[in-house]
Amino acid sequence: MDFSFNLNRTANASAWRVLPNRWDFVAFPLIICALAMATVGFHQTLAPISTLKTQAISLDPSNLPEYAMRTTLRMLAAMVASLVFTLVYGTLAAKSRRAGQVLVPILDILQSVPVLGYISFTVTFFIALFPSRVLGAELAAIFAIFTSQAWNMTFSFYQSLRTVPRDLDEVSRGFHLTAWQRFWKLEVPFSMPGLIWNMMMSMSGGWFFVVASEAITVGNNTITLPGIGAYLAQAISDKNLAAIGWVILTMTVVILAYDQFLFRPLVAWADKFRMENTSSGDAPESWLLDLIRRTRLIHRLLVPVGWLFARAARIPLQLPTLQQVGFAGEPNRKPSKIGDIVWSAIVIVVTLYVVFRVVSYVRTGVTMGEVGHVFVLGLITLLRVIVLIAIASVVWVPVGVLIGLRPALAEKVQPLAQFLAAFPANLLFPVFVIVIVKFNLNADVWLSPLIVLGTQWYILFNVIAGASAYPNDYKEASANFRIRGWQWWKQAMLPGIFPYYVTGAITASGGAWNASIVAEAVQWGNTKVVAHGLGAYIAQTTADGDYPKIILGIAVMSLLVTLFNRLLWRPMYAYAESKLRLD
Repeated sequence: MDFSFNLNRTANASAWRVLPNRWDFVAFPLIICALAMATVGFHQTLAPISTLKTQAISLDPSNLPEYAMRTTLRMLAAMVASLVFTLVYGTLAAKSRRAGQVLVPILDILQSVPVLGYISFTVTFFIALFPSRVLGAELAAIFAIFTSQAWNMTFSFYQSLRTVPRDLDEVSRGFHLTAWQRFWKLEVPFSMPGLIWNMMMSMSGGWFFVVASEAITVGNNTITLPGIGAYLAQAISDKNLAAIGWVILTMTVVILAYDQFLFRPLVAWADKFRMENTSSGDAPESWLLDLIRRTRLIHRLLVPVGWLFARAARIPLQLPTLQQVGFAGEPNRKPSKIGDIVWSAIVIVVTLYVVFRVVSYVRTGVTMGEVGHVFVLGLITLLRVIVLIAIASVVWVPVGVLIGLRPALAEKVQPLAQFLAAFPANLLFPVFVIVIVKFNLNADVWLSPLIVLGTQWYILFNVIAGASAYPNDYKEASANFRIRGWQWWKQAMLPGIFPYYVTGAITASGGAWNASIVAEAVQWGNTKVVAHGLGAYIAQTTADGDYPKIILGIAVMSLLVTLFNRLLWRPMYAYAESKLRLD
């Protein structure tokens, strides 16, 4: 009888562990809503493209929930694509010295080249893939948002891979982990805190391009996708301040939603990847993550998924080395001089060919005097970028450290910082235009803040990520040795966050070049204010449809960005890698 009773009690206990608890009944509706939103969004992408022409954008606020859902789905899809791109591109650039010599400058150029400079070509390509479906236009919009998200995430991941502590790398090799195992068990976890904060910045920065991505022009046809960006563009066109107010309110709700349902759980989950020997006294928290952990049925359903990912990361997969696929020159291997010479020759030949084709096309509509004029305009914009990045660094580095060292404060500031980073600069154009015209101010000076308005947050978010990842045992050692004041900044904190700051400064400067296209020539109604600079030149030639001059402006901008990064940011990266690794 006792044995039978124990069996029945064990069976009842097993059955009870499978049944949902009260937390499951809270979590299930959230999961069902997310699946329903994704299903509805996917179904709408399969509709005929003719429906976009019959469904005009309405400024009725009741349409904003649907518009917000479709914009959010596009941004999430772009985020997934950016994450895949980051893992592949960043790894290849960091692991191969020769590949990095090409991929890193290309990344510098891509983050600075205006999205509007090549979006017309990509739009034509995607619409040609699905000419009769909305899916083609949706993919074009997602790609435009992708270009605003991927670059800073890739820079963050690249920086993390280049600064993995040597002792941890040696331990992983001592345990004979394969490159595949080392990637998932060491390198990706080490990069996770900084990558998640850059994902936040990327999601917020994507709002800057939502207007352009949801109003697509191909030839004489304009395809408008339902979304917050299209709603905002229509409101600005109609000078409807009430509709702009509804946009700001909707953006606030959406930002709070993906902060609570996506990024705050990720930040709390990634806290376990902090590199330290003592526990953190004030770890970040997430009510959603706690809810999922307290569920019974959902937790049991997620356990097999987690087990599969863990097993996949432990597979002793022997990947082909970079030397075997033609990208020799790995950091831990002795470089081959012959291979370097051959690789350098290939790069030089390809570069010269590209330069030749660009020059041949540009010279058909541009004189040498025009080229000199454009270089002068480029130097003016360069001066603006340098001054504004310096000012932003002085302001936001101390603030970022203050926030990053206090997880409780970071939780409160996080949604506010995301909202400020997501706030579209074109909403401030009326204010700047009216003030400049009324007081007869110098446009070269007073339009400059618009350049860094949306990009300064790259510095803040990366510094917060660096301060959040700063080892707790280092902080305790500084306290025990009574290191305070400027000595604490110089010997403890600034070296710890320096690699993160460089990543933020690179992406901020690249984004500032991109933003200059919009910020150096602003308009509200029939009133237009223009500053001297390369951004205004590209904006004007784009409006005129003068393609040789557009290519010239973009080429000069790419050249200046590459030289600036090579002369300043790359040496700072090398210094961070060699002197400031947390070994």
